[in-house]
Amino acid sequence: MHPFQALNRYWRLLAHYLRPQRSRMGLLGVILCGTICVQVITPLVASHFIDQATSSGDLRDLTALALLTMGLALAGQGLAVVETYVAENVSWAATNALRADLVAHLLRLDATFHTAHTPGELIERVDGDVATLARFFSRFVVYVLGNGVLLVGVIGLLYHVDWRVGLGMSAFVVLALTAMLRIRAVATPSWAAERQASADFYGFLGEYLAGLQDIRSSGAGAFVLRRCAEVMRSWLAVTRKAQMWGYSMSATSLGLFALGTAVAFALSAMQFKAGTLTIGTVYLIFQCTEMLRQPTEQIRNEVQDLQQADASIARIEALLGTAPRVVDGPGVALPPGPLAVELDGVSFGYAEETPVLRNVNVSLSPGRVLGVVGRTGSGKTTLTRLLLRFYDPLAGVVRLGGVDLREVRIAAVRARIGLVSQEVHLFHASVRDNLTLFDDDVPDEQISAALDTLGLTSWLRELPSGLDTQLLPGGDGLSAGQAQVLACARILLRNPDLVILDEASSRLDPATDRLVQTALGRLLEGRTGIIVAHRLDTIAYADDILVLEDGQVREHGPRLALAADPTSRFAGLLRVETSEVSI
Repeated sequence: MHPFQALNRYWRLLAHYLRPQRSRMGLLGVILCGTICVQVITPLVASHFIDQATSSGDLRDLTALALLTMGLALAGQGLAVVETYVAENVSWAATNALRADLVAHLLRLDATFHTAHTPGELIERVDGDVATLARFFSRFVVYVLGNGVLLVGVIGLLYHVDWRVGLGMSAFVVLALTAMLRIRAVATPSWAAERQASADFYGFLGEYLAGLQDIRSSGAGAFVLRRCAEVMRSWLAVTRKAQMWGYSMSATSLGLFALGTAVAFALSAMQFKAGTLTIGTVYLIFQCTEMLRQPTEQIRNEVQDLQQADASIARIEALLGTAPRVVDGPGVALPPGPLAVELDGVSFGYAEETPVLRNVNVSLSPGRVLGVVGRTGSGKTTLTRLLLRFYDPLAGVVRLGGVDLREVRIAAVRARIGLVSQEVHLFHASVRDNLTLFDDDVPDEQISAALDTLGLTSWLRELPSGLDTQLLPGGDGLSAGQAQVLACARILLRNPDLVILDEASSRLDPATDRLVQTALGRLLEGRTGIIVAHRLDTIAYADDILVLEDGQVREHGPRLALAADPTSRFAGLLRVETSEVSI
């Protein structure tokens, strides 16, 4: 990337996230100016003290100079503490704002993106990459500009003392800065590779921790450890390369300034022997040489941090630049009440060359319940995900209430649809928060009424803290049936006009299944419903049946009529299931 393009990118990011922090950034600038003044004045006072002491100066003057030196040292430490406090506040405010923007953007991205990226990788993007920008946000501009001013001031002071010393140290500073900038340009790709390797590792870790039970039960622990070693070995290789570039930058600046210090000492010794410099001035030259080292090293640290920030900024911008495939509609309103469902010539595939649904034509009147059956892989779940606009069809139109879903805002679509799947996600939070999804505006009376409607009043009374009872991560401690009924209560509180039940009771025992079926029946009252099922006894509430095979509609009609027709596919499926149960 061209340097000016890179600087423009850095500036855009800084300007956007530091604009709300401009008062604190101004305070940082004031603190830095005070620090620079203290750093420049301190060696001047000390050199004057040395000259006074070696020439038998007045004790009162020496005491005043000593106290002034101590006061300047304490002031410098105090300014450093205040600077650290303010800079950390700026850093956390800016990085948290960036994290919030990234999380909001991830929530807008469609299911295709999340299928292609593991949760661990995305966590590393949101946390790891942003964490590398903390110093970039809080100190980069102020430190680079401030230390640049300090360098100019110290070199000017050296020119004032002796032009030869000033010229020599100027040359070493220019050489050190030039070398650091060239190393940074070469090292940036290595840091980008290191950040990607870090994301790959966390992606691997998240994937295998999610499948921990399967790994243990199948004895695949050795494979996971071997794979972990391979990933970490790759990570080590790219990290070592990136770190070596960082060390080369450090060694270059240290080596050049060691040589510069030696030259400054040699020139000072020659001038002192010639009687043109006092011992205090020699000390001042030595201190100025050290003062040049400090801002140059800080600039080096900023440049080294910028190498990592450069890679992180590129990855963050790439993530923020990822456009969702499902685009928000212009805002056409859906009609009130139970929604009609229509799929008109719909075809869809997660990859265009392998369609999952082929020319599906289905209509469902408001308030009716559709049972969707078919073999695994026939496209049942995919059909329901199109209604929620997790995906858009490759061909055809999906309508709710007669309105093309692409004309409706995504949030408005999902606000009218409730989904209960076989995988119920419960948060590590209170029962109340799990039911309301952290909406504090829902009154407890409404929550209790929903639980009473679904037959969970006695269960609520048994909880040690009622609605304030904390659920364990993932809903551990609840039976599968209780989790499903809680999911129904969550949907009931939202009061949707279309309810989708996707294998909601497929893994329950018969007794628990009856509890869930009762809850599902109450949830479907007065609403349009779609029930996806393998077990045909779970679609007793269905008015119509849709039979899918290989992504195509093989049969669609009233449930009772299809069940009474011995030649229908649905009747055939009923006979097969009945024979399997009797066996």
